[in-house]
Amino acid sequence: MIDLGIAKMALIGVVALVFIGPEKLPRVARTVGTLLGKAQRYVADVKAEVNRSMDLDELRKMKDTVESAARDVENSVSTAASDFEKQWQDATTHSTALSEPPAFPEYKHPKKKWRLKQGAVPHWYKARQGVRTRALSGAARVAKYRPQKFN
Repeated sequence: MIDLGIAKMALIGVVALVFIGPEKLPRVARTVGTLLGKAQRYVADVKAEVNRSMDLDELRKMKDTVESAARDVENSVSTAASDFEKQWQDATTHSTALSEPPAFPEYKHPKKKWRLKQGAVPHWYKARQGVRTRALSGAARVAKYRPQKFN
Protein backbone atom coordinates (compact mmCIF):
# COMPACT_ATOMS: atom_id res chain seq x y z
CA MET A 1 0.00 0.00 0.00
CA ILE A 2 1.03 3.62 0.37
CA ASP A 3 3.95 4.09 2.71
CA LEU A 4 3.47 7.43 4.46
CA GLY A 5 6.13 8.30 7.01
CA ILE A 6 6.60 11.40 9.16
CA ALA A 7 8.83 13.06 6.56
CA LYS A 8 6.34 12.55 3.73
CA MET A 9 3.43 13.77 5.87
CA ALA A 10 5.38 16.92 6.76
CA LEU A 11 6.19 17.53 3.08
CA ILE A 12 2.50 17.12 2.12
CA GLY A 13 1.51 19.53 4.94
CA VAL A 14 4.00 22.18 3.77
CA VAL A 15 2.86 21.88 0.12
CA ALA A 16 -0.82 22.10 1.22
CA LEU A 17 -0.05 25.17 3.35
CA VAL A 18 1.63 26.86 0.42
CA PHE A 19 -1.01 26.06 -2.21
CA ILE A 20 -4.20 26.17 -0.12
CA GLY A 21 -3.30 28.86 2.31
CA PRO A 22 -3.52 29.13 6.08
CA GLU A 23 -7.17 30.32 6.05
CA LYS A 24 -8.64 27.33 4.19
CA LEU A 25 -6.24 24.64 5.47
CA PRO A 26 -8.24 23.67 8.65
CA ARG A 27 -11.48 23.29 6.68
CA VAL A 28 -9.74 21.22 3.96
CA ALA A 29 -8.01 19.07 6.60
CA ARG A 30 -11.39 18.44 8.31
CA THR A 31 -12.97 17.50 4.96
CA VAL A 32 -10.06 15.19 4.07
CA GLY A 33 -10.28 13.54 7.52
CA THR A 34 -14.03 13.01 7.11
CA LEU A 35 -13.53 11.50 3.65
CA LEU A 36 -10.75 9.22 4.91
CA GLY A 37 -12.99 8.05 7.78
CA LYS A 38 -15.82 7.28 5.37
CA ALA A 39 -13.41 5.41 3.09
CA GLN A 40 -12.11 3.36 6.03
CA ARG A 41 -15.66 2.51 7.13
CA TYR A 42 -16.55 1.51 3.56
CA VAL A 43 -13.49 -0.75 3.32
CA ALA A 44 -14.34 -2.30 6.72
CA ASP A 45 -17.94 -2.92 5.58
CA VAL A 46 -16.73 -4.57 2.38
CA LYS A 47 -14.33 -6.78 4.35
CA ALA A 48 -17.13 -7.76 6.76
CA GLU A 49 -19.45 -8.59 3.86
CA VAL A 50 -16.78 -10.74 2.21
CA ASN A 51 -16.16 -12.54 5.53
CA ARG A 52 -19.91 -13.10 5.97
CA SER A 53 -20.25 -14.52 2.47
CA MET A 54 -17.29 -16.84 3.09
CA ASP A 55 -18.86 -17.97 6.39
CA LEU A 56 -22.18 -18.56 4.63
CA ASP A 57 -20.44 -20.66 1.99
CA GLU A 58 -18.73 -22.70 4.72
CA LEU A 59 -22.05 -23.13 6.54
CA ARG A 60 -23.74 -24.25 3.34
CA LYS A 61 -20.99 -26.80 2.74
CA MET A 62 -21.29 -28.01 6.32
CA LYS A 63 -25.09 -28.22 5.98
CA ASP A 64 -24.72 -30.26 2.80
CA THR A 65 -22.30 -32.67 4.47
CA VAL A 66 -24.59 -33.07 7.49
CA GLU A 67 -27.60 -33.65 5.26
CA SER A 68 -25.73 -36.25 3.20
CA ALA A 69 -24.58 -37.99 6.38
CA ALA A 70 -28.17 -37.99 7.66
CA ARG A 71 -29.39 -39.46 4.38
CA ASP A 72 -26.71 -42.16 4.58
CA VAL A 73 -27.73 -43.03 8.13
CA GLU A 74 -31.39 -43.09 7.16
CA ASN A 75 -30.65 -45.39 4.22
CA SER A 76 -28.55 -47.73 6.37
CA VAL A 77 -31.27 -47.85 9.04
CA SER A 78 -33.96 -48.55 6.49
CA THR A 79 -31.89 -51.33 4.88
CA ALA A 80 -31.14 -52.82 8.30
CA ALA A 81 -34.85 -52.66 9.18
CA SER A 82 -35.82 -54.36 5.95
CA ASP A 83 -33.17 -57.04 6.53
CA PHE A 84 -34.49 -57.55 10.06
CA GLU A 85 -38.05 -57.84 8.77
CA LYS A 86 -36.94 -60.43 6.20
CA GLN A 87 -35.11 -62.41 8.87
CA TRP A 88 -38.13 -62.13 11.17
CA GLN A 89 -40.44 -63.38 8.44
CA ASP A 90 -38.07 -66.27 7.73
CA ALA A 91 -37.85 -67.12 11.43
CA THR A 92 -41.60 -66.95 12.00
CA THR A 93 -42.41 -69.03 8.92
CA HIS A 94 -39.90 -71.70 9.99
CA SER A 95 -41.11 -71.75 13.59
CA THR A 96 -44.75 -72.24 12.54
CA ALA A 97 -43.67 -75.07 10.31
CA LEU A 98 -42.26 -76.97 13.31
CA SER A 99 -44.54 -79.56 14.86
CA GLU A 100 -44.02 -78.52 18.49
CA PRO A 101 -43.28 -75.11 19.97
CA PRO A 102 -39.80 -74.46 21.32
CA ALA A 103 -39.27 -75.44 24.94
CA PHE A 104 -38.60 -72.60 27.35
CA PRO A 105 -36.94 -73.18 30.68
CA GLU A 106 -39.30 -73.46 33.60
CA TYR A 107 -39.68 -70.41 35.82
CA LYS A 108 -38.06 -70.67 39.23
CA HIS A 109 -39.14 -68.27 41.91
CA PRO A 110 -36.11 -66.63 43.51
CA LYS A 111 -35.60 -67.54 47.13
CA LYS A 112 -34.57 -64.05 48.08
CA LYS A 113 -37.29 -61.44 48.34
CA TRP A 114 -35.67 -58.87 46.13
CA ARG A 115 -38.27 -56.19 46.89
CA LEU A 116 -37.60 -56.38 50.63
CA LYS A 117 -34.60 -54.46 51.86
CA GLN A 118 -32.53 -56.59 54.19
CA GLY A 119 -30.25 -55.17 56.83
CA ALA A 120 -26.80 -56.42 57.68
CA VAL A 121 -27.79 -57.45 61.24
CA PRO A 122 -29.77 -60.73 61.39
CA HIS A 123 -33.29 -60.74 62.84
CA TRP A 124 -32.47 -63.30 65.56
CA TYR A 125 -29.79 -60.96 66.93
CA LYS A 126 -32.15 -57.98 66.93
CA ALA A 127 -34.82 -60.04 68.72
CA ARG A 128 -32.34 -61.19 71.38
CA GLN A 129 -31.06 -57.64 71.97
CA GLY A 130 -34.56 -56.14 72.06
CA VAL A 131 -34.16 -53.90 69.00
CA ARG A 132 -37.42 -52.79 67.42
CA THR A 133 -37.72 -54.14 63.91
CA ARG A 134 -41.09 -52.65 63.03
CA ALA A 135 -42.14 -49.05 63.33
CA LEU A 136 -45.48 -48.24 64.92
CA SER A 137 -47.70 -45.48 63.68
CA GLY A 138 -48.74 -42.78 66.10
CA ALA A 139 -52.26 -44.11 66.49
CA ALA A 140 -51.02 -47.66 67.09
CA ARG A 141 -48.53 -46.45 69.70
CA VAL A 142 -51.27 -44.54 71.56
CA ALA A 143 -53.56 -47.58 71.49
CA LYS A 144 -50.79 -49.85 72.71
CA TYR A 145 -49.70 -47.73 75.66
CA ARG A 146 -53.12 -46.29 76.67
CA PRO A 147 -54.06 -47.22 80.22
CA GLN A 148 -56.80 -49.81 80.48
CA LYS A 149 -60.20 -48.73 81.74
CA PHE A 150 -61.41 -50.54 84.81
CA ASN A 151 -65.06 -51.59 84.71
